[in-house]
Amino acid sequence: MALLEVKDLGIQFGGLKAVDGFHMEIGDNELIGLIGPNGAGKTTVFNMLTGVYQPTDGEILFDGSSISGLTTYEVTKKHMARTFQNIRLYKEMSVSDNIKTSCSVRRKYSLIDAIFHTGKYYKVEQENEEQVQKLLKMFGLEDKADLLAKNLPYGDQRRLEIARALATEPKLLLLDEPAAGMNPQETEDLAVFIKWIKDEFKISILLIEHDMKLVMGICEKITVLNFGKIIAEGTPKEIQNNPQVIEAYIGRKK
Repeated sequence: MALLEVKDLGIQFGGLKAVDGFHMEIGDNELIGLIGPNGAGKTTVFNMLTGVYQPTDGEILFDGSSISGLTTYEVTKKHMARTFQNIRLYKEMSVSDNIKTSCSVRRKYSLIDAIFHTGKYYKVEQENEEQVQKLLKMFGLEDKADLLAKNLPYGDQRRLEIARALATEPKLLLLDEPAAGMNPQETEDLAVFIKWIKDEFKISILLIEHDMKLVMGICEKITVLNFGKIIAEGTPKEIQNNPQVIEAYIGRKK
């Protein structure tokens, strides 16, 4: 059984069919790419998978049950997490507190526990703090734990956003253009980092990315969107040699 199974997914905004007939399967511990020219509908697919948008057609099955119609928070509780093309950190909060906000998805206490500082309150707080410290160490952010997120270098902000997503303990992590704004060396480092995340956390990853060298270098399978429809699916080598993909990116030869 696939971890994620998407069937004939579509969404319409007014008279515009932004995505039509989208389908995909992702198994355990797979790294899959979703590519396409600007405006192809890639982020719209992410938004439907994570409950930001509610699809007008199709069905999304995740870990054996339907998540169609669920809110973003409910999808996250089902063990799916994402990052964004434009980094969305809590910029006025510390690095450690950014991660801690996501820990509450798995471990939480009631208002009564918080007011009276019950045993459960202290237990959950300790577990959350241990999770934060573990992620800070794994992502090389220990010495920056008390800095405000807005004061981190760009690359570290990307790492923090991914660490925060992983604090929700996902089975599937969706990365929306994580290499945006990075130089070639940073992008190479990111490729190694993404593969390390997949193997270290034993999770599946769905990657949107414009950097073709990155996508072709780490993805096991790739789906290509253009004008909201799938035009190709296959291995990196198959995608590189697909005439429809070449035309979508560089145009028809005259």
